[in-house]
Amino acid sequence: MRQISQEKIESYRRYLFEEEKSKFTIEKYLRDVKSFTEWNFNREIDKTIVLSYKSYLLEHYAVASVNSILSSLNSFFTYMEWFELKAKVIKIQNQVFSSNEKELTKAEYERLLKAAKDKKNERLYLLMQTICSCGIRVSELQYITVESLQKGQSNINCKGKRRKVFLPNALCKILKKYVKNRK
Repeated sequence: MRQISQEKIESYRRYLFEEEKSKFTIEKYLRDVKSFTEWNFNREIDKTIVLSYKSYLLEHYAVASVNSILSSLNSFFTYMEWFELKAKVIKIQNQVFSSNEKELTKAEYERLLKAAKDKKNERLYLLMQTICSCGIRVSELQYITVESLQKGQSNINCKGKRRKVFLPNALCKILKKYVKNRK
């Protein structure tokens, strides 16, 4: 009988840790497996149950989120060697170009900076400047350190990918001043 017990979840957690998954990936995968388990009410798991859950997810979440949850479940099913329970993810046609509505215009960017400045929120002001001038993600901000300001570049290791980001001189100058003032 196929059911998900706390022991199986804990064993899966150890497996993910040994596979060197990030802390956040482990938390997300476990959260998705537990949500499925709660939704299922301890019924025996078969392909029909998994496909019903997939339909439920499609009614309540965006397709990208559904695919993310299904990936978590498929990983767990693979670990358990329940290969026949794996569900196919929803195909999404890639957008070659992002729409103009998704882009921040220079005027909008400047308004955001002005709003942060007007509220005397120097930290937010500098965060927005750093993200926009370097083209980094919020999750990559942690790699902008005092040492990286000295070098004018940062080595980013995020989500299993490594890349080098060059920091503009003007940005380094204002961030160094901020660091000095904050000690």
